[in-house]
Amino acid sequence: MQGLSAVTGAFGFTGAAITRQLLSSGQHVRTLTGHLDRANPFGNQIEIARLAFDNPEELTRSLEGCETLFNTYWVRFTYGSASFDQAVANTKTLIRVAERAGVRRIVHLSITNPSLDSPFPYFRGKAQVEQVIRESRLSYAILRPAVIFGMGDILINNIAWLLRNLPIFGVPGDGAYRLQPVYVEDLARLAICASQGQTNSVRDAVGPEVFCYTDLVRLIAESIGTRARILHVAPWTTHVLSRALGVFLRDLLLTREEIDGLMANLLMSSGAPTGPTRFSDWLQDNSRQLGQTYASELARHYR
Repeated sequence: MQGLSAVTGAFGFTGAAITRQLLSSGQHVRTLTGHLDRANPFGNQIEIARLAFDNPEELTRSLEGCETLFNTYWVRFTYGSASFDQAVANTKTLIRVAERAGVRRIVHLSITNPSLDSPFPYFRGKAQVEQVIRESRLSYAILRPAVIFGMGDILINNIAWLLRNLPIFGVPGDGAYRLQPVYVEDLARLAICASQGQTNSVRDAVGPEVFCYTDLVRLIAESIGTRARILHVAPWTTHVLSRALGVFLRDLLLTREEIDGLMANLLMSSGAPTGPTRFSDWLQDNSRQLGQTYASELARHYR
């Protein structure tokens, strides 16, 4: 592979995995980032440009000469000036300037089970972006991951951190709702493979294991050797407790929408697995490091 690829968020969790694999395959990479002050793990191996949603001309120049755009940009929840409506508008701008700059193909990371009729703004916004991509002039591949795991993630790491540091871990509801986690390196391989295609495609990105949420938490607890009690609590109780703990940690741990979305069985696929790495195997190999430090969503993406 040769040529120039653009990656939004190469200093982030998923963007970094894609960038590492692009570089190892001989690809040149330019990242578009909203965090120019963030530590750059790639040094002079990549070019850096501002993710200038406020300046379409600058954003167009940043994409000129790029064959493929790998888009990982999104927001996890509404906070401050960041909102799902703004994220949709920003992505529309990105797609328009990619067309103008002559980008051939976009590989876009969405979410499992997006829907224009979804009651959850996260999933509804993802569906709106997918629709814009389909209606664009770009060749596209849309990947729909569920829960993404790997060293450096936030969700799985913080479940482990809470289990290590609190005597009780609350599971909202009956915990029978299911998740199908995908390894971040598998997702990156799927993205790079999709970039080399010619036809438009939409594909789930999920691993080979499906867990009930309670079983996932118990597996993490057993792997890290915690004595924390795992209790089933009302969803509103989980929300109240997570807000209270968030004040102490200066973070937003879990929104009510995220709790309801988790319980709606949206984080899994009805199709065959597309990533080979088993979460249980990865957990066994990485349990000692997992959850040793807390990962702040606000510090990483909002502040």
